[in-house]
Amino acid sequence: MDRLKRRSEFRAVGRGRRISRPGFVLQALRATETGREPRFGFTVTKKIGNAVVRNRIRRRLREVVRLSAAGGASESTDYVLIGRRAALRLPFDRLVDDLSSGMAALSQNEAAGGGSGA
Repeated sequence: MDRLKRRSEFRAVGRGRRISRPGFVLQALRATETGREPRFGFTVTKKIGNAVVRNRIRRRLREVVRLSAAGGASESTDYVLIGRRAALRLPFDRLVDDLSSGMAALSQNEAAGGGSGA
């Protein structure tokens, strides 16, 4: 899994499509280059909690992506998951299902020529 690391990459994806789920907000932006593996970024704002809470959410989201994104992620697309507090208490299976359905919805929205998806 390739990762987004620079702030400019996160900001670029923020201008793309987005879809909301109980445990996270999923943002996606198709890159101009083709044939590249999808890349993922993870962020949790300080208003969610202290560093321990934010890191727990981030670790859960990384594991969700590791387990489920290989099949549903579009090539040459950058994704950002913005964690919510609910990501701590939601069952792990639910987070995996939400990610899969979110990626499917963003892909359909792109195919239909839709806008932000939110």
